[in-house]
Amino acid sequence: MSTAGFAIPAELDRDLRRFRTRSLMVGGAALLLVAAGAFLNPPQFFRSYLWAYLFYIGVTLGSTALMMLHHLTGGAWGLVIRRLLESASRTLPVLALLFVPVLFGIPLLYEWSHTDVVARDELLRAKAPYLNVPFFIARTVVYFLLWVALARLLNRWSLAQDRTGDPGLARKMSALSGPGLLIYGLTVSFAMVDWVMSLEPHWWSTIIGMLFMAAQGLSALSFIVALVVLLSKREPLRSVLTPRHLHDLGKLMLAFVMLWAYLSFSQLLIIWSGNLTDEIPWYLKRLQGGWGIIGILLVLFHFALPFALLLSRDIKRSTRTLAPVAGLVLAMRLFDLFWWVAPAFQETGHVSFHVHWLDFAAPVALGGLWLAAFLWQLQKRPLMPVGDPNLEEALAHGRE
Repeated sequence: MSTAGFAIPAELDRDLRRFRTRSLMVGGAALLLVAAGAFLNPPQFFRSYLWAYLFYIGVTLGSTALMMLHHLTGGAWGLVIRRLLESASRTLPVLALLFVPVLFGIPLLYEWSHTDVVARDELLRAKAPYLNVPFFIARTVVYFLLWVALARLLNRWSLAQDRTGDPGLARKMSALSGPGLLIYGLTVSFAMVDWVMSLEPHWWSTIIGMLFMAAQGLSALSFIVALVVLLSKREPLRSVLTPRHLHDLGKLMLAFVMLWAYLSFSQLLIIWSGNLTDEIPWYLKRLQGGWGIIGILLVLFHFALPFALLLSRDIKRSTRTLAPVAGLVLAMRLFDLFWWVAPAFQETGHVSFHVHWLDFAAPVALGGLWLAAFLWQLQKRPLMPVGDPNLEEALAHGRE
């Protein structure tokens, strides 16, 4: 297929615009419900908002990391999804704006933000130089500045590559992606310590950064695979995507499923065997009062079933089977984040599984807004990086 034919066709553009409008309408309507919930039950609003926000920032940051991974390593798998990854990364300014409510909710989310609580707790006093509101906000600003800067540079060079075909731009993107992945790893590790681990400041995990990086990569890849399969039913991707491309993406998804499971089990094994009073209550909360059912569902449908299915070569090479597996993993990512955040606000020994209507409204509201922003960015550029020097080789992948 000629590289000139990768512009979004008029019919597909109309459908994307229509779906974008509907996403925005659904997200806006749900946002009104969420805003009402903020007045009716502020603590529950911030809790529901936080875990829903973690899902969408995870898809976005995971896409940014996969984009850098591809620039660093190359491969046909990354070229066929690069424009989707780039579009997701360009939603970071929207997500920076959507983080503002979390800042207003600091007093209701994080006990270390209360001076009277800190004064009575020796451990919190020791952590106060790090866990304090001004430093928390300053760190968050730095995280977003670095993330947006990385995404902006890579997207700018990618667009310039489309226009000029300059092979030097590929080298520039590769050169930035090495330190960019290091910056990503450090900032995500600190961000997850700030936003998630400090919800329960007496608990700690030394691998929370790696665990969330694996989870973000899995979230992003699952979303991108599901979307690229949908788009492959229409031109121009119908003439691009081959079973071998799908096979490569399926293998990468399997690797992330295994990495997430390995890190999750490693954290459980170390904490459970240590049986320390500051660490073990974190798991006790999540295995009691009905929360253990969520844990079982995660084992079965976040790891065991996707792992078994993705071992199959035929499943990985078929759009009819790979997309449902990606959708299942993406749904279980929501369950996992809910399992991380919601029990943090219950006391050990008084734990009960509870779902509030805001736990449904918040993901819909943020999802509608984020998806509208994503589709808006997706429509701005051709669906393939037409200036990339390796494009023709990637198009021939699986057709030899």
